[in-house]
Amino acid sequence: MDTTPLPASAFKAPAILLSGPVDQAMYKDFRSQFDAASDRDFVVVELSTLGGDPEVARMMGEDIRFASDLDPQRRIVFLGKAAIYSAGTTFMSFFARSNRYLTRGTRLMIHERKISKKLNIEGPLTTCIATVKAALHELECSIEIQNEGFANLVIGSTVNLDEVLARAPSNWYLEAEEARRLGLIEAVI
Repeated sequence: MDTTPLPASAFKAPAILLSGPVDQAMYKDFRSQFDAASDRDFVVVELSTLGGDPEVARMMGEDIRFASDLDPQRRIVFLGKAAIYSAGTTFMSFFARSNRYLTRGTRLMIHERKISKKLNIEGPLTTCIATVKAALHELECSIEIQNEGFANLVIGSTVNLDEVLARAPSNWYLEAEEARRLGLIEAVI
């Protein structure tokens, strides 16, 4: 895999342009553009987002990972512009650190997944226990998935997983140059 740092001119005409919430509509747009670029050996994915659905971000990321595994000579690069919050950072974590770039002044935001759910406990006691256990398992699985993304994000950086876990609950914002200094991205263009 080519890990040569790229000049700003390499980002002149991104093959994939995405902005807005990370949702099913973005995924559909992403797949359409990604499929149209399937014959390119060099693909830039440009994104600006205030966040969205982390599972959609993971689906897009898995598409990147899978394509990269199928053709290791193909270089797929992330370019974040303006704001890469939440699910956008999750998506970015699927790119090799050497293929992560941000424009000047871009902000990353890393936070824990959020849940909004009411737990209604009513009925026979054994059924109530099953309901509570199911909710607990959902939380535990979500935390595990979240932490896998955090672990991918910090590979090759000076940030360790414990630091992300400590800072994520209060929304960790990083300016592009700070992200570069910490080794979370390759460069700022």
